[in-house]
Amino acid sequence: QVQLVESGGGLVQAGGSLRLSCAASGSIFRINFMGWYRQAPGKQRELVAVITSNASTNYADSVKGRFTISRDNAKNTVSLQMNSLKPEDTAVYYCNAGVLTITGVRLYYWGQGTQVTVSS
Repeated sequence: QVQLVESGGGLVQAGGSLRLSCAASGSIFRINFMGWYRQAPGKQRELVAVITSNASTNYADSVKGRFTISRDNAKNTVSLQMNSLKPEDTAVYYCNAGVLTITGVRLYYWGQGTQVTVSS
């Protein structure tokens, strides 16, 4: 079993910054990728950013130049630095990881979500 625990959400004014963090633990052999998704009320969950084990990154167009994803492979953590936040960034943010477990099973895991609210 693998657990993802997020932290760092909260309320911020437009133009402000927040940093989200996610730590993975459990029966992990290797984490192939880690990423962040978000879901606003009434909308589908969407990819925000993803980073592979060799630090290759991909961002949603709406956050390019404002958000930065990073990871620490040794600690199995991923962070999302969010700058120049806009009200439309308001959503529940979910950590996601593609994991190869110690039993050789490849699975996707999700965190419980953390609320980010950007006021105008």
